[in-house]
Formats: sequence, structure tokens, C-alpha cells
Amino acid sequence: MLVNNEVEEQGRLILAAEDCEPNVFKKIHKFSKYEDKIIRSLIAHGPVLIRGGRGSGKSALLIEAHNRVQESYNTIFNVYLSLRHLPLLRSQGEEYEKIFCRLLVTSINNELQRRGLQELDIAVNFDVGDLQQALVKLSSTLSNRIVLFFDDAAHIGRETALEEFFNIFRTISSSTVSCKAAIYPGVTNFGIRFDVYNDATVIDISRDERRDDFTDFFAEVINARYPRLLQNTSESLKRNNTLAWFLGRSVVGNMRALIFACNRLSEEDKKIDLQELRNCLIYLSSDYYWSLLDEVAPKLGKYEPLVEPCRELAENLFDYVTADKKTQTPAEITTSVLIHRDLVQKYSKLFEILEYAGFITRREVSRAMKSGGRGSRFILNLCNLLEKTSGVRLTIELLDTWRKNDETSEIYKNSSILTINLPELSSEEELSILQKDICHIKKSKSYPYGLTDAKFQILKDAKINTIGELAETPDAKLKELESIGVGTINRIHNVVGQAIWM
Repeated sequence: MLVNNEVEEQGRLILAAEDCEPNVFKKIHKFSKYEDKIIRSLIAHGPVLIRGGRGSGKSALLIEAHNRVQESYNTIFNVYLSLRHLPLLRSQGEEYEKIFCRLLVTSINNELQRRGLQELDIAVNFDVGDLQQALVKLSSTLSNRIVLFFDDAAHIGRETALEEFFNIFRTISSSTVSCKAAIYPGVTNFGIRFDVYNDATVIDISRDERRDDFTDFFAEVINARYPRLLQNTSESLKRNNTLAWFLGRSVVGNMRALIFACNRLSEEDKKIDLQELRNCLIYLSSDYYWSLLDEVAPKLGKYEPLVEPCRELAENLFDYVTADKKTQTPAEITTSVLIHRDLVQKYSKLFEILEYAGFITRREVSRAMKSGGRGSRFILNLCNLLEKTSGVRLTIELLDTWRKNDETSEIYKNSSILTINLPELSSEEELSILQKDICHIKKSKSYPYGLTDAKFQILKDAKINTIGELAETPDAKLKELESIGVGTINRIHNVVGQAIWM
């Protein structure tokens, strides 16, 4: 049994649910009523795609659904498979299908062995059609339906492989085989054979601040991961769980950003008041959100040149809603913006990257605009918003106003606010992160899983110089190196996973 400070220490470090030990996962992950409904959909019949930005909790939902099936459903045979495999990112067509089928068959056979059913091991010639038939036969033999959870199938910088994935997803789905996977918001490439609205149920997992259980959910999460944090919170912020609501809303419901916020607030054992809360959000704006664009850039493949236009778009959005801050009272500063659909379409990839990074989250796809036409409504994270309002003090009255206010700024079709030059994109899809020196993933604020200088030297002495080379190095070879044990190998997997996929 982990005591509170051990739980809190692990909660501070763990950014990805798939990197979490099973006993710790149960202690630090909480699920709202809304998320319980999503989990039930993941367990039920039929193909499902859950959609959410970076760090929004997609993996946690897939893992929790997998765990609940293992614990309580003896009529379901299920497999959870993380597709964090570099060869998948570097392949397409038949090669992608062969690698994918091999990974899935291996996971299925491992689960059969775990259940003592190794005599039912399936063997296919890495052909999707053969795999589909083998799955139907296995379902019949077991008298179980099959649920397959695919994590990390989507990659924001590599759309080509996604087309192959969704072709497989569609092919192996049947009345007895249900596929479930996670996707990012925006313009994921589904290919020509996969109709996202007919071939799967799409569930948006963004945590909406308008829901009744929004505040309770974040209060539960903070209590589970940071049991001492609320004890150090001022009475005014404890009342009505104001701190929990405001942190959840500040990071637009994103769990990974919430962890960074709570880590910052709990660094020193001091009282958390309104000024300390504001300082924390300003810190996140500069040291998390803006720097996150630099971290994301090398994993964007051919879209890497769009990072600077993304930065410009974000600056313009936050400048626009705070443009009259010198004459406005703080409560008049809107926290959401309605953007004409033609502009959203024109800059679709920029909006996707900003939503992926947590600067914004789309709340409504189509809403009538006062200025005419229809647009998408995005809420803005309050960290970057407060950064633009240097003279604004946080008060309980302001937080209450923002909590109740649904006023929205508008950016109309011919507005000059969003006039951004887009660079030409090359056809090259190789991720530049793979060519970066391994020292790029040194332990830092961006890479809390990062390695030490001593470990880097051991790896370089073994002629492992780039992140791509490290990702492709087998565990067996790593184990042969001096001072590289199981713990270090797990840490390498985690930081490489963050660098390439997270």
C-alpha cells in the first residue's frame, strides 16, 4: 500500500497512463460519470473512436476499459495494444499491415497464454484478411466477443500511416470483433475507405466546464494525486471547490497540463492563495504552453514549418480577446471565441496543432454568429489569457464571473485578425525528432522522464547517438550496457515515447 507522499510523488512524475504501474494507476486515476459512460461504450459492441487532444486522457480511458473487462466480464476476450512502435511510423501500405498484424497477433497470443489457452494461439501470414478470419474463428471457439483497444494509433505528424490503420480497423471489425481507438481532434486522415461517421461511433472526451460534474471530477483527481495540496489552499479557494474548478478550466480540461499546474503549486509547502494561483498560471503560459510548441515541432513531420504560424495564430487569438483590457473591467474579458467556419477551414491544421497542444479546445462545431454566417466556438486556456492581462488581479468575484459567464468574442469571415501566411509544405514525412541527438531528451521541465548525462555517455559509447537509434535499440542490447538495468530501460521507453508520440 502506497502512503500519501509516495502516491503524490508518483503522481507528479507520471504524465502518460500507459507508463503507470497497475497498482498506481488505480490510485491516481479517477473517472467522472460522463467518463464512466464513455468507458461503457468502449466495452460495448461496435467500433468506437475517442477523440481528444494531447494529454486529455484517451489512454487512461482505454486502459480503464481494458482493466474493467479483465476484472468483471468473462464473456469478452480483450486485448490492449499500444502502437508506439517506430517501424509503424516509418512504413505504409503492405509493410505497415504486416508489422501491425504481427504486433496484434503477438498480443492476442500473449493474452491466450495468460488465460491458459495457448493451444488456441493463432498464426496468420500477416495478411489483414487472414487476421480477420482468425479473429472470427477465435470468437466462435471461445464463445466470447472480442474487444481490441488500440492506443497511440494516431500521430499528429504522420497522416499516411493513419490511412492504413483505419483500413485495418474497418476490415477486422465485425459483429463479434469490436475495435476501439483514440484519435486527435481536427483533420485526421481516415483514407477513402473509412467513413468516420458510418464505420465508427466518435466520442469527444473533452471535459466540458459546463457539465455539472466538472468541478467534482477535478477535485477528486487533485485529492487522489496531490492529497496535501488542498490542505494548503486558502479557505476562499476551498469554498465550492473553486480551486479545482479554476485549475480544470484554466487548462481547458487537459489532464497533463493539470499535472504540471499541481506540480508547480506543490513545489513549496506554502499557502495557495489567489496571487500564488495567478503566478502559477503565468508560469505555465511561458514555461509550459509556449515552450510546448517547440517540443511538439520536431514530431510534426512535414507540418513542422507550421509551428511559427501556430504561434502567430495563438498570439492573435489571445491578443484579440484582451485587446481592450485597459478600458475593460476584468470580468468583461471573454474566455471563448467564435470563429467563422471559412477561417477554421483555411487554417485547419493550425487549429488542430493548437488544440493538440492545449491552447484552445473546440466546444461547438457550428454556431450562428451575430456578424452573419456560422462558426466554431473555441474556449481559450486561462494561462495564456492571464499572461496578456498583466494589470488584472485574480479575485473570487472574477472567478465566479468567469464561472458563470458564457460571453463569446467573434472573428468574422473577412476579419484581418486572422491573416496568416502559410508556408509551402514538403512531401517529406520523416519526423525530425528521430534525427536529434539523444541529449535532446535530457531530464528537464519538458522531459521529466529524461536521462542524466552519465546515461547519455554510456549510450553514446555504444554508438547510440540519435533518438531514432535509441528507439530502435532492442532491450536485450540495452541490458548489456553498464549501469543500464530494467528501471533505466523503462525510463528510456517513457522518455522516447514522450519525445516521439506524446
